[in-house]
Amino acid sequence: MVGPEKRRRREKAQRKKAILKAARRLFTEHGFRPVTVESIAKKAELSKGAVYLYFKSKEEIYGQILQSDIESFHREMLQTFQPGRQASKILFDFADAYIDIFLNEREQFRTLMNFMLNAENLKLSRDVRKEIIRETNSTISLLEKILQLGVDSGEFMNIKPHKIYSLRNILWGLLNGIISLHLFVGDELTREERIRSGVREGVEAVIAGLKKNDCLEKS
Repeated sequence: MVGPEKRRRREKAQRKKAILKAARRLFTEHGFRPVTVESIAKKAELSKGAVYLYFKSKEEIYGQILQSDIESFHREMLQTFQPGRQASKILFDFADAYIDIFLNEREQFRTLMNFMLNAENLKLSRDVRKEIIRETNSTISLLEKILQLGVDSGEFMNIKPHKIYSLRNILWGLLNGIISLHLFVGDELTREERIRSGVREGVEAVIAGLKKNDCLEKS
């Protein structure tokens, strides 16, 4: 038999989960600005006052969703980094894992993209913003580690540190650019195929340059 205190804790956890789930759906459908605490409460089938028992503001709700998503995203991407393998193979695995998140976790991907594109317009607390940026940078920095692994193993040419930093940004932009492009054009039935082939061709081109072109090493 469940005691009263344990039951209350479970009910509180369920209500908080319902609030976050409702808010995530609304943020995904409408973006950040139009959503209100009142609309979140209605979606969660709770009173507005009940929402304020768990969160101080819409921004706090959004920040908690972001933190949860980014931590989950980083854990998934971290699994692709296995130093005993070729750096080029790890790059392809990283790209595939990123695409998988987009295809299978649409709401999570769009929440992440919204933060990246509108970070300055979101009224998040300094601590929340700092933690989200730190976690996001940790994920992007995995690309630096993969590139450095390729240099150290001799698979890639010798690249100066500042060029590795530039290349990681190029790869990150390539992934997001191709995925974002196919969100808005073409048949949805062929979307996955177009995204995967576009990303693979882009990563192949970068790897080919790293193995054959010495212009980055000299600059």
